[in-house]
Amino acid sequence: MKFSPLGRTGLEVSRICLGTMTFGEQSSEKDGHEQLDLALDAGVNFIDTAEMYSVPPKPETYGSTERIIGSWFKRSGKRDRVILATKAAGPSRLLPQAAHIRGGVSHFDRKNLEAAVEGSLQRLQTDYIDLYQLHWPDRSTNHFGRLGYSHVADEFTVPIQETLEVLGDLVKAGKIRHIGVSNETPWGLSQFLSLSEKGVGPRIASIQNPYSLLNRTYEVGLAEFSHREDVSLLAYSPLAFGVLSGKYMNGAKPEGARLSLWDRFARYNSPEAEKAVSAYVGLARDHGLDPAQAALAYVNTRPFLTSNIIGATTLEQLRSNLASIGLDLPQAVAEGIEAIHNTYPNPSP
Repeated sequence: MKFSPLGRTGLEVSRICLGTMTFGEQSSEKDGHEQLDLALDAGVNFIDTAEMYSVPPKPETYGSTERIIGSWFKRSGKRDRVILATKAAGPSRLLPQAAHIRGGVSHFDRKNLEAAVEGSLQRLQTDYIDLYQLHWPDRSTNHFGRLGYSHVADEFTVPIQETLEVLGDLVKAGKIRHIGVSNETPWGLSQFLSLSEKGVGPRIASIQNPYSLLNRTYEVGLAEFSHREDVSLLAYSPLAFGVLSGKYMNGAKPEGARLSLWDRFARYNSPEAEKAVSAYVGLARDHGLDPAQAALAYVNTRPFLTSNIIGATTLEQLRSNLASIGLDLPQAVAEGIEAIHNTYPNPSP
């Protein structure tokens, strides 16, 4: 396993992070425990979850992923071997599937953040969270597949300064150690950094945004922050919900696979995405590479990346995905990737 600094926290996290949003839906408690054991045996020390998980979010599975991780901590006694990241859900304006969380008005104010932290601590059966992230902005902005920004005038939103002050108090109380954002924009990230430089709250350590062969929009306005400000990219959906493995090509619907079960993730199966996937999968196979491992290896080697969040529904998938850390892409593959990207740029933002 390879390791990278987490922002300016002094922590070193594994280049591969275990994403757990299938726990409690596609993966049982037993499955989740086995995945956690396997990941730690492979050198992973970084686990990511969220109060909203499992996915797709619904009232009956709210918090189930955190509970499974908590029961694993209790069984294994390995809490001290893990850098644990979780996330607080924001208001459900653009994510109506989260309307069941604190009535859908889970703004990043003191009442909601304190309730979110306490709930996560109880479910995770731990006294502290290493990295506490804001799952999406409090304000309406372009994320979850939206490229264009549409301004909403006179919208109620909690000022970022207020949010940072609350997070600072939670750090002082020892309930969280460091903070991060997710699905954030360049403007939002700049505001968090500027305020912390002025002494308001803790400094942002990381940003968890999508990044894959089908979505390299992070390179446009955010990668420079990672280099110049040491804001760690934690890349999610590096396989674009599994489509980059090639398993959905030609209309295939594998039994039990995420896009076979739910059709709400249409951003990954547009006509342009299908063309791009066919090209990337063909490139990998032409060079004798597993398409999923090749797609993950590309993400693993980005100079602005800190950790690549991989998920799986079976131990076989997880073993294969973990093996991507040792894959060096041939120059011809790297050049082929750029050629395909130029032809089909960011079909799944």
